This record gives sequence, C-alpha cells and structure tokens, in this order.
Amino acid sequence: MKSKERLPGSAGEHILQERYGTSKRACEFYDRQLLAYVNPSMRQFIERQEMVFIATADANGEADCSFRAGLPGFVHVLGDKELMYPEYRGNGVLASLGNLSENPHIGMMFVDFFQDSIGLHVNGTARIIENSELLRRADVPDAVRNELAVRGGRKPERWVLVHVEEAYIHCSKHIPRLAKGKKSIHWGSDDVRVKGGDYFHVEAEPKP
Repeated sequence: MKSKERLPGSAGEHILQERYGTSKRACEFYDRQLLAYVNPSMRQFIERQEMVFIATADANGEADCSFRAGLPGFVHVLGDKELMYPEYRGNGVLASLGNLSENPHIGMMFVDFFQDSIGLHVNGTARIIENSELLRRADVPDAVRNELAVRGGRKPERWVLVHVEEAYIHCSKHIPRLAKGKKSIHWGSDDVRVKGGDYFHVEAEPKP
C-alpha cells in the first residue's frame, strides 16, 4: 500500500476514507484502476463516444457542469497525455471556457449508455486553443483539419486542449442501458423551437 504522501487524489478524500473506513478499498482502486494517462483501451473508448460531461470551476471555486456532444470521436486523443475537443457555436455565455480562462482544472466524464454501459473519468488541466493556432501544430489529425473545413454550424469555433493527469473507470453497475432514438441535430441553430424554447418556464420568473 502506498504511503499517504504518495496517494493519488485530494487530502479531503483521504481524510474521509479514514473516517468512513474505506481506505483499504480506495487503495485497491488506486492500484488497480487509476492511471496518469489514457491507455490504448481508453483511447478506443473515447474515439467512439458522442458525448462527454465537462466539470469546471472559476477562480473562486464556483463550479459548473456542462455537456458536450458531436459525431463519434469528436473528442480527439492526440497522445496518451493529451486530448482535444471542439467548441461549437452555443448560447454565447461561455461558462466553461470562462472558468478555464481563470482556473485550468477540468473533469471529463464519458458515459457509454448504449453499448457497454461503462464510464471513463479523465481529469487534468486545459487551455483554450484557437483554430489558427491549432492549424500551426504538426500533430493535428487530418480529421480535425477536415472539421475546420466544414461550412456552417458544425464548424468548431475554437478548441479545448486537455493535459491528462488522471484517468479511471466509472463502474457499470449503476449505469442504465439506453436505446438511441432518431433525432435531427441542428448544429449552431438559433431557432428557439429547436433549442427547447422556454421549456422550464423561466421567462416569467423574477431574475437574480
């Protein structure tokens, strides 16, 4: 068993592991499941995903969780320590990017609800990279260059480059298996109807 000084994770989780008697179980997980990079199996998993949940926080620790989606493999694995995902046209708030501009820490959670009902956590640091800078990199995959050539709403406006610090499984036992239905995707649309309209009836509510 590793010494506490060498354990992955935060001091807070180690304190609670001691308090709740889960230290042995946690150390077994660290030893068996946690990597500081993405291995080939993780890479193959990421390259077929169509969605990822993104967690960020601002400089004061105020947290935000968001959702990103695209065609299968829209998150690109550049190497065992580096991922990249596109930012498409959205609502203009830029909550996740705003947080990353103040605080580079990022948590990504990929969940396969449809095939293997398994998840993958990737934690690390990130920075915003503009299309012009990206195209100057020699290691940019052809698939990314092809995306930048797309016209219309599916062309990325910019990218997020992620340096991987942790990668580990999210166990299958509580992940439901879902069936995909048919839905038209309206990339970059400002049509209120296809965006969901006032689904939560917010317009008439008092605002902060």
